[in-house]
Amino acid sequence: MITHQHGQRNLFEAVIGPLEKLVEGLVEPALQRLDELLADEQLMEAVAQRMARRRPKSRTHGRPGTPVEVALRMLVLKRLRGWSFDETEREVRASLVYRKLVRVYFEKVPDAKTLLRLSAVVGGEGVEAIHHRLLEIARAQKLIAGRRARVDTTVVETDIRYPTDSRMLADGVRVVTRALKRIEQATGAVGAKLRDRTRATTHRVLEIARAARSRGQDVRQRLERGYRRLLATVRSTVRDAERVGKELGSGTRKVAGERGRLIVTRAQAQLEHFLPLVHRVIAQSRARVFKGDTHYRDKVLSLFEPHTEAIRKGKASKPTEFGKLVKIQEAEHQIVVDYQVFEKRPEDRALVIPTIDAHRGVFGQAPRLLAADRGFWSAANKRAAQQAGVKRVCIPALGRPKAEQAAEQRQRWFRRGQRLRTGCEGRISVLKRRDGLRRCRYRGMNGIKRWVGWGVLSNNLWVLITAAKP
Repeated sequence: MITHQHGQRNLFEAVIGPLEKLVEGLVEPALQRLDELLADEQLMEAVAQRMARRRPKSRTHGRPGTPVEVALRMLVLKRLRGWSFDETEREVRASLVYRKLVRVYFEKVPDAKTLLRLSAVVGGEGVEAIHHRLLEIARAQKLIAGRRARVDTTVVETDIRYPTDSRMLADGVRVVTRALKRIEQATGAVGAKLRDRTRATTHRVLEIARAARSRGQDVRQRLERGYRRLLATVRSTVRDAERVGKELGSGTRKVAGERGRLIVTRAQAQLEHFLPLVHRVIAQSRARVFKGDTHYRDKVLSLFEPHTEAIRKGKASKPTEFGKLVKIQEAEHQIVVDYQVFEKRPEDRALVIPTIDAHRGVFGQAPRLLAADRGFWSAANKRAAQQAGVKRVCIPALGRPKAEQAAEQRQRWFRRGQRLRTGCEGRISVLKRRDGLRRCRYRGMNGIKRWVGWGVLSNNLWVLITAAKP
């Protein structure tokens, strides 16, 4: 059953006194402001609506679960402090200040697994609902008015190691072999023996790595020889998996017991997910190593995060980043009013009109000034922005501008707009360093959307709790 807050106070608190008295004078002003901000009923209702979706009668039936305000406050505190779920549980349990902030008082603190499940229940939609409510609060406090808008894109990396074909092939052998072992344990040995080739695969990967580091004249031949042996091992493992699948389908392999059926069902689901990816890695490895095709289309960069893209943003320190492109759109006072994680990387110039539409969705009107870098430039975008109601389009032209555009870029308002635009770089840097947008720790496309959403919420909360005077 969903409850909004803890009801009756703990008897221990009645003996030693209210917790508010114990922590009086110990709470920093920013946390006091955060406490007041998170008391908003609409914020709690946004979380309650997502929690109610778990079961048809969650609001009225069942034993009381974690109160809504405790869930909201602990998830917010976790992201503001940059803690893991385990660290959040430990810090709240050990601190009277945090116990009072999250409204858990002297009750039992939700453990890390509970917080993990609650985060998944809130999901991306819940994060967006909280985000929109914070924007309403910022407008009510007159922190944002929608007169200006600036936009930029960045890359949020997925949680993968540097992708190489040999390592991905080894990962494929490891996960497929693990699933086959589980099936064999549940069904017993049937037909030809299933071999564990993970050790041989490791030897082949090390052989390829040594060949890649060497400087001899036969480097190419050694690499090709290592990949031939590795690919042969991988194909043998894939054939074993396909054979086991046919045996399960034909009834040759029989499963006894409900637990065995559950194990086999899960292992089959893993094989169905990973085998197509392993086939793609085999194809791209053969194309790259033996045919010299380094620009293989739809290249797989991770078996565990297959949505990862290789994105080049022109950084000298990191020419290629592996993750997803994210749009960050701001208004006044560094408030992020819109964010978007793209499943397929678009060109920056295709984001100008969606940026104006998103701004209009929040404020009901187009911004007076729109600032962006030259990657967003096109003459069509400038005309479309002006027709949409933007009076000053502050986007530098690509290449050598025409005389009219060059004269406009020398005007004072344009230079001021570009100084405003450079703040996007600083805001993205803060989002990465403080709010966790350097690397996503959640899995899947939905996970990265949720991770980015919490990072944006963290940024906006910091602005709201530090802008107001204590």
